[in-house]
Amino acid sequence: MSTPVQAPAGQQPAESAGRRAIWLSIAALAMTIMLPAAGLVLAVFALVAGIRALPLLRNAGKPTGSAAGGIAVSTVALLLSAGATAMQLYLMDEHSAYQECMKGAGTVSSQGECYVQFRDAAEKKLPADVLELLGTTP
Repeated sequence: MSTPVQAPAGQQPAESAGRRAIWLSIAALAMTIMLPAAGLVLAVFALVAGIRALPLLRNAGKPTGSAAGGIAVSTVALLLSAGATAMQLYLMDEHSAYQECMKGAGTVSSQGECYVQFRDAAEKKLPADVLELLGTTP
């Protein structure tokens, strides 16, 4: 059995761990905008990478700003993606009905009617506070 090879003085792994944390967190934030469920998973990975990078950077005597920034950005991405994913799951039936309506909509006015039906169904299911926050109150 052989022993693992270690980098000299631990410099390179610590620096790359900090960069990895910040890049993963930025990717998680971007994924949250496009696909919230994937952003949720990536934000968890970014948060773990940032937490693991902190002691590596401290032990190497390097600044911990990249790891701390990665933790902060991934926490924001985690909260946003968790909220968006929860909203998607909560309104899944209404969204499915909207998609079915749009498949049969042949004109712009019928597409508008599909949207109005979706909005009305979502308004019945969501509290007024959330609707005000989203800016969809009449």
